[in-house]
Amino acid sequence: QVQLVESGGGLVQAGGSLRLSCAASGRTFSSYAMGWFRQAPGKEREFVAAVEREFVGAISWSRGNTYYADSVKGRFTISRDNAKNTVYLQMNSLKPEDTAVYYCAARANWAKVVAAEYDYWGQGTQVTVSS
Repeated sequence: QVQLVESGGGLVQAGGSLRLSCAASGRTFSSYAMGWFRQAPGKEREFVAAVEREFVGAISWSRGNTYYADSVKGRFTISRDNAKNTVYLQMNSLKPEDTAVYYCAARANWAKVVAAEYDYWGQGTQVTVSS
């Protein structure tokens, strides 16, 4: 069982930056692929970014690989700190259309871009970007 707790959301003006954090419980954090998703009012939950798992024995070329939605590529950066059981989402050049509840998710396998493929979810943190 993995518990995820997001933090770092808030209100920011367009062009500004925020860094979201997701703290995970458990001793096997590095064995999980981690993802960020978001959901705006009236819309489906959508993929934002993901980072591959880094467990011992993983194929070397796969460790730490990152994936991004086209809408955030070049503006958002996902990273993980396995020593702190934490995954981050650095969001720069924010736009009003980035406004949503952002969710952290964990998958006990390789990273995916489909929300239904993830096993554990946090409660979400609100990000609001004003124009």
